Amino acid sequence: MKYQQTWDLESIFTGGSHSTTLQEKLTTVRSLLDQYHSLNDSWEPEKDKPEYSILSELLDKSDEIQRAISQSNSFITAVQSADVTDTHAGIVKDQISQLRSRFSILNTSLTKKIAAISEKDFKKLLELDSFLPIQFALTEIREEGSRLLSEPEEKILSMLRPDGFNGWSSHYNTLVSFIKIPVEDKNGKIQELSAGQAMNRMYSDPDPEIRKKIFGEWEKAWGENAPLFADTLNRLQGFRLADYQLHGVDDFLEKPLRYNRIQKETLDTMWDAISSSKQPFFDFLDRKAALMGKDKLAWYDVEAPISVGDFEPRIFSYDEAVDFIIENFRTFGPKLADFAQNLVDKQWVEAEDRAGKRPGGYCTGLPESKESRIFMTFTGSSSDMSTLAHEIGHAFHSYTMWDLPLKNTNYAMNVAETASTFAETLVSSATVDAAKSEEEKISLLDTKLEGATSMFMNIHSRFLFEKSFYAERQEGLVSADRLSELMEAAQKEAYQDHLSELHPHFWASKLHFFIDNVPFYNFPYTFGFLFSLSIFAEYKKNPDGFEGKYIALLRDTAVMSTEDLVLKHLGKDITKPDFWKQGIEIMAEDARSFIELTDKYIKK
Repeated sequence: MKYQQTWDLESIFTGGSHSTTLQEKLTTVRSLLDQYHSLNDSWEPEKDKPEYSILSELLDKSDEIQRAISQSNSFITAVQSADVTDTHAGIVKDQISQLRSRFSILNTSLTKKIAAISEKDFKKLLELDSFLPIQFALTEIREEGSRLLSEPEEKILSMLRPDGFNGWSSHYNTLVSFIKIPVEDKNGKIQELSAGQAMNRMYSDPDPEIRKKIFGEWEKAWGENAPLFADTLNRLQGFRLADYQLHGVDDFLEKPLRYNRIQKETLDTMWDAISSSKQPFFDFLDRKAALMGKDKLAWYDVEAPISVGDFEPRIFSYDEAVDFIIENFRTFGPKLADFAQNLVDKQWVEAEDRAGKRPGGYCTGLPESKESRIFMTFTGSSSDMSTLAHEIGHAFHSYTMWDLPLKNTNYAMNVAETASTFAETLVSSATVDAAKSEEEKISLLDTKLEGATSMFMNIHSRFLFEKSFYAERQEGLVSADRLSELMEAAQKEAYQDHLSELHPHFWASKLHFFIDNVPFYNFPYTFGFLFSLSIFAEYKKNPDGFEGKYIALLRDTAVMSTEDLVLKHLGKDITKPDFWKQGIEIMAEDARSFIELTDKYIKK
């Protein structure tokens, strides 16, 4: 084996969830918080002007604390993800949550003081050398300050979050650790799989009967625990809605839009463009069903591998996948390829297929050591290879910004999905181009189009579900049965009449609905997907030297609105449907190619 499939966490903190070095770090954070508190308490903006040297010191101290908390939280989250049975990791995570709560209280105090600076003085402040590089961030902080409640009220809310808002989100991970899916192996022996293992098998196994059986057990497991997950979701989002109400926010989409730095007009235009352009992707789903000998696909068939003729889907070793990714990154640019090579050499990736891991995949940053860690479960499919490329793209985005002021690295989720999806597109397109036969090309196009249908239908259904759920949650608790009804209704609207069997308990099984720090963890994926396709189209037009332009775009993702970012680097207006339809059309061409290539395999 050339590359290790387990990550190195010991270089961050030694000892796992019982790490003494981590506890020493948390002790340091407590001391830093004391210093920050004292300095903030004594700071008077009027006495600090015109140089605002104490404010500069406060902001530096804030950055130091944020880096330390983020470093610690990324580590313990990684420990917990790799072993969901590690209950002590949850205890440590709560310690960090308490520190974050205190940090939030102190930041609130500083934010309100910044907001109280007169407009005239604030404009002068922004022109000072020490603040000029973070003008955009400081302006956002000032605007946020104007929306805050009184300092004592904000303090109360911050103190309630760890055992309320954040606590319910953490509780979801505890519940998932108890989910076991019984699966019968080839010898008739029943094996209990973790949620992560079962999900990968359910979506990728080439045998339709196995997929169907696993899905039945999957729905049963989540269904039996649905009241627990419903209680968790209701309390989590109930807290969020109460927080909105206290801050005078009536529209539950206002905060997600502000967080992603986009206008409502932009979001509406994107979904309208997608809804009016789904037919090529419906045709793809119908054709895939026909190739499987079905009238319609079931939920668990959508991502299943397709095979025509004598072709068998290729199973990649982890080494082969990594080498293929790096090779094709190099055709784009040396910096991306060298970064990916360094990442795997240093064991920043947890990819081993084993029991006890949480489902899904992610990339997390370590701002103190200027590193990243990638979590996934690699089973050898081309889809897994795309996932790995996707997460490396996230890590590369962070890498391009490591030399920037911390406040200029707080990019939102919608643009965070741009680098990841662009990296994934580089690899998925390369796999299609490298196909050795027509049958292999069909299989690879299928994998590529799975991503498109996920963005245009699966993610769409998540968005529709959350809109419906939030609307009903404003009126009171929503039962588990009702949540499943809302989920099915959203899936029916997103997929129209093109699936024979839906996934009513998807709301319980999907982690994204239970994440506390990012509201509406769905539409940014689709935004990033289409944005990355536009970047990819520009790259294909003028590939020479494009990597430099691409890095410049990534480095700007946290210092302007998304509309301004796209206008500056691509010259496009994202409030107009043309931008979105351009990206959709790229994938529609793949759908038409798939149908053309598979036509002869359909029984007339």
